[in-house]
Amino acid sequence: MDITTALFYVFSFVLLASAFRVITAKSTVHSALFLILAFFNASCVWMLLKAEFLAITLVLVYIGAVMVLFLFVVMMLDFESTQVRESIWKHMPVAGLIGALIALEMAAILMGGFRVSDAPEIPGMAQLGNTKLLGVQIYTNYLFPLQIAAVLLLVAIIAAIALTLRGRKDSRHQDPSQQVKVTKAQRLKIVKVAATVEQPAAPVEKNEGAA
Repeated sequence: MDITTALFYVFSFVLLASAFRVITAKSTVHSALFLILAFFNASCVWMLLKAEFLAITLVLVYIGAVMVLFLFVVMMLDFESTQVRESIWKHMPVAGLIGALIALEMAAILMGGFRVSDAPEIPGMAQLGNTKLLGVQIYTNYLFPLQIAAVLLLVAIIAAIALTLRGRKDSRHQDPSQQVKVTKAQRLKIVKVAATVEQPAAPVEKNEGAA
């Protein structure tokens, strides 16, 4: 057994153990931390397969952004997961059966791709690295689908902002459109008010008997 195979078994064991702890940990924060550990070990497996782009993407996107966001949300909400944990064990047999069926179906399809004897010869261009090759393919042969995906993501971001935007009724803000429509007569208004003259107070008479 070489060092690559040994590392694969180590990363796979930690990945499975952390994935099991995600659904069995009593604390929701601990579950999120174990999920981060599972993602990290999955990225290590991708690195062993020389798929460094997928490994770095998994670390940057899921661990660096999504899971950190989930962790902060869970910590701020202080979610009580006792009832949810109790319902998980109730559905565990059905979930295990479905998981085993999915694993068998994936194995039946993918086992043919792991035959080293039938592997095609690697062309000379493949020596550049899969990250550079992926960039060349995306920005040459798949440039139009990439632009379509970017437009869809932009529309989704705008729609999410529009759906979650709520204006407060008690907030005070200026409306530039209403300010521009104001005329000269509306800016200054002269009001004639009758003059009010206050009468001076009557002097206080001194008491004659006072010293």
